[in-house]
Amino acid sequence: MANHVLSLEVPTVLNTCVLTIMDTSVYTDLIPVTCETLAITVPGFDYSVEIPVEAGFIQNITACSLNLQTADCGTSYVNIPDGIYIIKYSVSPNDQVYVEYNHLRISHALNIYNNILCNVDVNACDPPFKIKEKLEALRMIFMYLQAAKSKVEFCHEPQKGMSLYNYALKLLNKMDCKNC
Repeated sequence: MANHVLSLEVPTVLNTCVLTIMDTSVYTDLIPVTCETLAITVPGFDYSVEIPVEAGFIQNITACSLNLQTADCGTSYVNIPDGIYIIKYSVSPNDQVYVEYNHLRISHALNIYNNILCNVDVNACDPPFKIKEKLEALRMIFMYLQAAKSKVEFCHEPQKGMSLYNYALKLLNKMDCKNC
């Protein structure tokens, strides 16, 4: 029996005001694709927002799309928070043909991470001990962020993932502290 194989990709982006979602589904020609529905639940919310899409979409979701921003849509863009997004995509019959993903957004944390890296005085030679220590700490923080994403997106352990994310963010903020 022919069927659609639904699939989404949610790449990690550094733009803090955009959530990008791509349809990577394989659709059979034997069944029409109708009633495409993309539903997104923002971290901390109990309900989802439906985004109009068509099969094969690449969608850049903004705070306005998620109803987090209601004024100046299209002229100014509010940051979308980091955290676990529940993303569900379905086609008709929508109660039977769907996929659902937990996506851990880490854009804000990665921007802090990259800003710290910009301020590390690294040259194309073996760095002094202090810089090596800082680079090692940053590598470990990056691994905490990757582990957090894995726990949420692959291991289906959202609490562990958020715990790792919050710990990595705490370490980043400690490293980035201007007036400690």
